[in-house]
This record gives sequence, structure tokens and C-alpha cells, in this order.
Amino acid sequence: MQGRNKSIAVANEERVVHGHAWWRKRGSDRLLPCEPVAIQRTRINAGGFDFDALASGPKSGELVLLLHGFPQSSSIWRGALATLGTAGYRAVAPDQRGYSLGARPEGVDEYRISALSDDVLDIAGALGAKRFHLIGHDWGGTVAWTVAGEHPDQVATLTAISTPHTAALRTALRGTAQRARMAYIPLLQLPKAAEMLFDAGGGALAEAALAVTGLPHSRARRDVASLRRSGPTGPLNWYRALGRDTTAHVKPVSVPTLHVWGTRDVAFGRQATELTARHVTGEYHLLELDGGSHWIPDEHWDDIEDVVVDHLRAHRAAGQSSST
Repeated sequence: MQGRNKSIAVANEERVVHGHAWWRKRGSDRLLPCEPVAIQRTRINAGGFDFDALASGPKSGELVLLLHGFPQSSSIWRGALATLGTAGYRAVAPDQRGYSLGARPEGVDEYRISALSDDVLDIAGALGAKRFHLIGHDWGGTVAWTVAGEHPDQVATLTAISTPHTAALRTALRGTAQRARMAYIPLLQLPKAAEMLFDAGGGALAEAALAVTGLPHSRARRDVASLRRSGPTGPLNWYRALGRDTTAHVKPVSVPTLHVWGTRDVAFGRQATELTARHVTGEYHLLELDGGSHWIPDEHWDDIEDVVVDHLRAHRAAGQSSST
């Protein structure tokens, strides 16, 4: 990341302001430091669990929580962490429940959406934040929609990457097109059999399945290897707990929302994406990436980073401080 940022500084416009080198990305009005901030590994004790996390930026900065999806981890946010930390935010990406070694309760009910949402609030509280920005992808997007809908007083902005509002998705699932996109879910809910998917061929079968969705083989290999090392049961329990919260994750969202969707997303189709606007009562913007895959944080972060930072800067998260 450091080398890339330096090349951007040379390729675009570099200048010295107040004794420090800054660069201006071509086509942007924003000046950012040439030297990217460090990304640190940390651990957050919250809600009785220990969450492993990656963090960047000044501890005094506004908190941005970044939530990953399945079968990934906080590592998908390295590009975002560099961007947000450099922009002055305290960006924290936790390995969520079932992924962190110190946050793996037994029992499927422990992975209901209400429990996953409580983790986000507990983590923000442990970091000293009364209000915070929330960015989520895939399953992390589902959790982010839930938190924003249930706790608008604590969420300054929502950025949902790929994932539509859950009520919009439910409507789209009445049609065959969206149901076909999610036909894999019953397999992941099978006890033991789903775990075998990640063991088959030393993970080769799972890698191939992910690669078909547009994730490069190298990153599919990274994600499968990480999940096999830690054990897939906790993450798979997210799927097994589907439907066990009868009233969760359906509230309209009133906080300023940026929704990012790629036109080649294999999981979420256009109908669910376009229906999402009906479930946001506050400011709402849809950014459509022509040719973008489902794996936007991995594959397309450079295409959206300016829009995301502008979204955060337009809506300050006052009354917060970070301690980790």
C-alpha cells in the first residue's frame, strides 16, 4: 500500500503544505498526506468477548467501524483502512463473532442478527464512541443495516456495500431471479456437511466456488485458508441462525446512507438494490459500479474511496472518542 500511494503522489500532484508533503489525486479537490498511516493489529474486549481487529488513523478521529462478510475477515478492509486513516478517521475493522478466536460462543442461537448487532454497539462503546460511522459488506452490510435502523441516534452515516436493505431483499426473494442467486444458502446451513465443503481437496473446492463469483483465485485462497485455520463453524452459524430473529433487521433507516452495488454482483440483483430506496427515509445515494463484482472492498475500493470519504465528511459524528 505504501508503494502504491507513493506512485499516486508522483502520478498526480504533489505539494508541500506547512512543512509536510501532500498529494492531490487526479480529479479530486482533496489533499492527503503522501505517507499512508500504519495499520495496526489490536484486540477489543467488548460484551464479554475479545475481538481481533485492524485499526488505523488517530485515536482522536471520528470512529468508523468496518464490518466484513462471509467467508472473509478484517483483511478485506486494508485499502479502506489506509484511506480512512489517512483522511483523519479512526478506522477499526473487527473480525466479527465466530471469526475472532475470543468471540466464538457455541450454539446457533448465539449467531442471530440481534446478537451480531449488539456486538457492533459493544465494540463502539468499548472504543468510547457515542456516535460512529458504519460501513458493511455482504453479511457485514446486513448487520450494518440492522444497527442503523435500530439505533439511528448512534450511527452518523451508513455505507452499505453490495448488500440491500433486508426488507428489499425479502421482497426480491419472492421472484425466481433473486432466489436463484441465493440457492447456495441451504447447503451452508447443513450441519457438518457445510464444514466438509471447506475441507474438500484441502480447500480447493471452496476456492473454486468463490472464484466463480468473481473473487480472484489468490484472494479466494487467502480467505479459505484463513477460515480453515480458525474453523468455519462459527461463520457458518450466521447462515444457520437465519430466521431465528422474527422482528429484526426490517426497520426503515433514517441516517444518511450510501449504497454501493456492482452490476456483476452474483449475490444481489438489481431488483433488491433498487427496492432499497423505499426503506431509507433519510438522505440516500446509490452508487452503481458498472462491471463491479460482489467483492467491492477487495476489487474496487479505489473506485469508491473518494465517494465514501465525501459521504462521511458531509455528516460529522460529534460526541465520540476512541481509546483503541
